[in-house]
Amino acid sequence: MRVLSVTPEFFPLIKTGGLADVAGALPLALAPLGVEMRTLLPAYRSVWEQVGGVEPVAALDDLFGGPARLLAARSAAGAGLLLLDAPHLFDRPGNPYLGPDGRDWPDNHRRFAALARVAHRIGTGLLESWRPEIVHGHDWQAGLAPAYLALGGAPRPGTVFTIHNLAFQGVFPAYLLGELGLPSSAFSLHGLEYFGSIGFLKAGLFYADRLTTVSPTYAREIQTPTHGMGLDGLLRARAADLVGITNGIDTAVWDPARDPHLAAPYDAADPLPGKARNKQALQERFALEPRERACLFCAVSRFTGQKGIDLILDVLPEIFGHDAQLVVLGSGDPRLESAFRAAASAHPGRIGFVAGYDEPLSHLIQGGADVILVPSRFEPCGLTQLIGLRYGTLPLVSRVGGLADTVIDANEAALADGVATGFQFAPVTAEALADAIARAIGLFRDRALWEAMVRRAMTRAVGWDRAAQHYRDLYASLLASRG
Repeated sequence: MRVLSVTPEFFPLIKTGGLADVAGALPLALAPLGVEMRTLLPAYRSVWEQVGGVEPVAALDDLFGGPARLLAARSAAGAGLLLLDAPHLFDRPGNPYLGPDGRDWPDNHRRFAALARVAHRIGTGLLESWRPEIVHGHDWQAGLAPAYLALGGAPRPGTVFTIHNLAFQGVFPAYLLGELGLPSSAFSLHGLEYFGSIGFLKAGLFYADRLTTVSPTYAREIQTPTHGMGLDGLLRARAADLVGITNGIDTAVWDPARDPHLAAPYDAADPLPGKARNKQALQERFALEPRERACLFCAVSRFTGQKGIDLILDVLPEIFGHDAQLVVLGSGDPRLESAFRAAASAHPGRIGFVAGYDEPLSHLIQGGADVILVPSRFEPCGLTQLIGLRYGTLPLVSRVGGLADTVIDANEAALADGVATGFQFAPVTAEALADAIARAIGLFRDRALWEAMVRRAMTRAVGWDRAAQHYRDLYASLLASRG
């Protein structure tokens, strides 16, 4: 089975969020199941700096304003890559979507239409030696790929489109329709028109044969006005074609028994001594008081309204009132960054903050903290809570999306049955979060019960095996339906 994955990010080559982790892990997880997946990825400047041994496989004389090439390569882990080398579109500083000034590139519509157009070309025979049976696009940046294929008229492969976060939709002015090579007939309610504009994400949702998102609960939530972002009606109409498949994490990268970024390795057989040594190292790193019996909370997150990080600031009195500690790693909203800096200055030894993202430090935080806070207002899947389970850092999460699907709340029944793996709270308010924190601290003081929960969390299946099988089955059913 041959599948072309179309994505703007791919770990470890380029990453701004969880999409990169999914796109990087899925080809390797599918390979043992007989799926040959190749990934189409823009050749950003930073990607060029990390990939060697590229082989030109196709020339594209004029791709939205300039010449381009398609290059074959392999990731360090062995995944097959097709790099879109279009210097006029992708050879730039900054991250994939923003310039150094923090603003969207003004030609993002052209850049990611080019990615989708090349996916269309590959799907209809650009490469003589390899033609996919399925094109699988990820998020709005690949949303036009199903549209180009459906509207092109030629025999085409099946299409799958995955929503990683419905909040990011790729909306552009209607007058760009002709520049993007799309027929006027496509600009309608039953097409890619979105409130008078062109919706790249809507195009994927409307034209793809099958739709997926990254957890079952999120698949249900986005069919409601509360979480549907203006697309709930379309998603309800396509409910029969929509499935939620919970993400996994790379359990080789995230393995506390072999993690080189930890002060001490540990596993589920005897986790607490190793976690105690990592806790000590984490307290030293953040200049916290060296107290093993203080419950140490952590957060590793982007600072956006979605992530609910502001709620953590609201409950600092609850954390400090229970003589607990907090470490935070993240960046985003400057006001939140300033607030955490101020809190760390006002409460030395009790809260530590590092702005930005530091991959090795994120590993040490997961290894040394007792509880990871994930108070998202909405969360398609979430990965930090899965890493928390893997590392025995019990997740304390809002009861939304994939967080609700992956963490079993330590309520009375779950504790009695021995199945609890963390803490949930609802509604998503500071008051409910404070109550959950108080519950967690109360259980932390019962060392035997806490160790049992840590061990149980560390044995949960958080890798890609189950999700990969779901994707493989989805691809097979799509091919069968097409004859």
